[in-house]
Amino acid sequence: MRSHFLAAVAGIPLVTAAPHALRATKVQYAGVNIAGFDFGCTIDGTCSLTGTSKPYDIVQGANALGQMSHFIKDDTLNTFRLPVGWQFLVNGQLGGQLNANNLGQYDKLVQGCLNSGATLCILDLHNYARWNGKIVGQGGPENKQLADVWKQMATKYGKQSKIAFGVMNEPHDIPDMKIWAATVQDVVTAIRGAGAANNLILLPGNGFTSAETFVSSGSADALAKVTNPDGSTTNLIMDVHKYLDSDNSGTHTECVKDNVDTAFKPLAEWLRTNKRQAILTETGGGNTASCQKYMCQQIQFLNQNADVYIGYTGWSAGGFSSTYELNETPVQNGNSWTDTALVKSCIVGAWKNA
Repeated sequence: MRSHFLAAVAGIPLVTAAPHALRATKVQYAGVNIAGFDFGCTIDGTCSLTGTSKPYDIVQGANALGQMSHFIKDDTLNTFRLPVGWQFLVNGQLGGQLNANNLGQYDKLVQGCLNSGATLCILDLHNYARWNGKIVGQGGPENKQLADVWKQMATKYGKQSKIAFGVMNEPHDIPDMKIWAATVQDVVTAIRGAGAANNLILLPGNGFTSAETFVSSGSADALAKVTNPDGSTTNLIMDVHKYLDSDNSGTHTECVKDNVDTAFKPLAEWLRTNKRQAILTETGGGNTASCQKYMCQQIQFLNQNADVYIGYTGWSAGGFSSTYELNETPVQNGNSWTDTALVKSCIVGAWKNA
């Protein structure tokens, strides 16, 4: 997400592109982001750990576990993306070990997801391919420093088949995609080497990993060369984002496009031709009639092309309040929950009605 922040089955899914004739009727995974531990992170890869803008313990402060339980039990969604800042995980020490206190807070969210009945829990490092303004592998941290934090995460969570590893949120302004692909390769190799042999790993491209430019930017071709240690590409999924407002920023409450012809149709063609798959891990809009119209159309297209699109997660629930433009946080009243209009009509409605 580019705005500023304030406050399958039980077994391991082996995901490969399905033949056209066997196209599923809807995506495998549908859900929302549960944001909070990423608060304080900005697009230059700076993540504040102090002051008014810092990670928010949404388990203690926003009943994130209750939110997830509602989304699973009441709405039949099955997927959550769990953003977290790199600096938070290592308490600001680049190349350091996972901080026991901070990881302990985040782990309560992860365990809540695993215990909620969800099919997929996506761990997302929300740093825009950067650490404090400098790009990983291209003037900033060394590849091995990013790979090491993922090695540690994979060591802790890799035996859980429901865990997916989101290598990096929204890389942008990357000078050399081939070098970035090499960075991603080092991360994949580290995750697999830590024992997470079959978990989904999500590969992000340039341009805030926009679905619209994923092919034209060279992201698709560069990331297509990333492989598992055995040379296969099984469970290596392209990670894309796409908003529906006028400038694809995800900062406006009105939507103007469904992104089908400009983004998801061309990308589907590339995915099908190259026998690959993608997941839309960020999309959203205001709780307005225009966003309900276009978001539902967008998700309908994903469901109609579920051989190459495996799922979507809306942005965002978790720690956001009703004043946030893209708020998807349900409102609790006693033991009952009320979804926002966009979640009810599209995130849930398109899933249930497909």
